[in-house]
Amino acid sequence: MTTARRVLLISPQPYFAWRGSSIRVKFNVRALAELGYEVDLLTIPVGEEEPSTPARVIRVWNVFGSNRISIGPSPLKLWFDLLLFIRGFWLVLFNRYDVVHGTEEAGFVAWILAKIRGSKSVYEKHSDAASYKKGVIQNLVLRVYLWVEHFTCRHADLVICTGPGLYKQAKSIAPEALVWDICDIPSSLVEPSEADIATAKQAMTGGKQKILVTYVGSFAVYQGIEVVFGAIPKVLEKTELVRFVIIGGSAEEIANRQDTLNRQDIAAEAVQFLGLIPPDDLPAYLAASDILMAPRKAGVNTPLKVLDYFKAGGAIVATDTTANRFILDQSCAKLCEFSDQGFANAILDLVHNVDHRQVIASRGRLLYEKKFNFNVFTRLLGGAYDKMLEVA
Repeated sequence: MTTARRVLLISPQPYFAWRGSSIRVKFNVRALAELGYEVDLLTIPVGEEEPSTPARVIRVWNVFGSNRISIGPSPLKLWFDLLLFIRGFWLVLFNRYDVVHGTEEAGFVAWILAKIRGSKSVYEKHSDAASYKKGVIQNLVLRVYLWVEHFTCRHADLVICTGPGLYKQAKSIAPEALVWDICDIPSSLVEPSEADIATAKQAMTGGKQKILVTYVGSFAVYQGIEVVFGAIPKVLEKTELVRFVIIGGSAEEIANRQDTLNRQDIAAEAVQFLGLIPPDDLPAYLAASDILMAPRKAGVNTPLKVLDYFKAGGAIVATDTTANRFILDQSCAKLCEFSDQGFANAILDLVHNVDHRQVIASRGRLLYEKKFNFNVFTRLLGGAYDKMLEVA
């Protein structure tokens, strides 16, 4: 009887949480389990319990009493990374692992632990660290992250990137490295029923005949959320057919945006804030929408929301920026300049052109069915591991 290969998967992101990297980790665990690997998931003590995870979940000590952690590099994340290394060190001393697989900065931790254990190391790159630039302290931390990223790209046995932009970055850093582009997939595998979609639509419209224009995602700076809120009053000046729906954001972020809209005399019913919606409930809300907004501003990582939009079969309006261009073109989205007026004009064009909406929506759904689904993801991850482990 052949013993299953064992993987130590290290995630410095909350598990589980409603954000791209955490969702990716969930799919990594599921795919590795389906491929026959036995997985231990080492992560931080932040996030919700996920009972269906086919892995042993091990959390580091919550010495800081934290119940949330912000997206992007931060001093708190550096401390958690140290704790991940300490706990990981004991795990590799007393357990046999064929692979130590780390996401983001934990790729560096994975490389060290793999050297100690004599295992193969995987570095999984989820984002463009430079897109997180904020203040002085954050930028100092960012420099550390960039050094770690470059070192790990050059030394890991396998580098996995979550989209073509990050793949190009990794190859420019380490041309000789084994680098695989394994694109993200939609955040949920659920296909909503007609009843679920009807219920979501009722909640979003209140029973009124409205064209639903929806954004889903965080309010992080790289998302370009400001162009959405800059476009809202310009669209509402031209038409009463539209209702905007915003999914995501913290309570404080939502309150700030609502206050700004109130000062612009935007009616409360014209913009609905739904807050965070569980990933498996999200597909019904997206499928109930008519137009889906992708205002990405910075970075070269593939926007996860676009893949959710493809799966939902909605018409996408997107800024013509590098991150969006890696996966979108005019055949499957309405691309526009990154400006309030440009974004508003693109939305209005789709509002009044039903045929165009249907064409780009159907093309996006086709891309999901051919390329951006869990079966393809699992096959690519298995191929990358086989290549690294030199499995015949």
